[in-house]
Amino acid sequence: MSRIGRMPIAVPAGVTVDIAENNKVTVKGPKGTLERVLPAEMDIKMEGAEIVVTRPNDLKKMKSLHGLTRTLINNMVIGVSEGYVKKLEINGVGYRANKQGNTLVLSLGYSHPVEMVDPEGITTELEGQNVIFVKGIDKEKVGQHAAEIRAKRGPEPYKGKGIKYSDEVIRRKVGKTGKK
Repeated sequence: MSRIGRMPIAVPAGVTVDIAENNKVTVKGPKGTLERVLPAEMDIKMEGAEIVVTRPNDLKKMKSLHGLTRTLINNMVIGVSEGYVKKLEINGVGYRANKQGNTLVLSLGYSHPVEMVDPEGITTELEGQNVIFVKGIDKEKVGQHAAEIRAKRGPEPYKGKGIKYSDEVIRRKVGKTGKK
């Protein structure tokens, strides 16, 4: 039995979960609403203030979908109640970020500033000029936008310059050695 899949999902107060036909799950909470169509084979039930996901049989495909379905619902519940935040740090001389309306303008050592418009449902906030917070209720979108920002100038291993996640550890390399 899937250890993750069999755990019930606690629904906090202020969050409502609707399960329609074809496993279309709608989660409404104080931060917003999320909708997702989940695999039709999984059996999703509300039991009091908990959601329970069960699978029809022990085929390999059903086992893999079981834990996934439960985690996707859990991420939706956490998203509408608390939201998700990714913190990015910019390191490097002259590297900085500015905010113009809903556009993030990055100066990353290129000949031009890099402009990134916030996708729908995602906001970027700055702390100083070198810390970026990507916030939203959809975990997938927050992670994707943070990864796109990081990809504009990933951290390099010699000086550590570039954009990195705040909890990311960069494996540093030793530079060139002089003549003997």
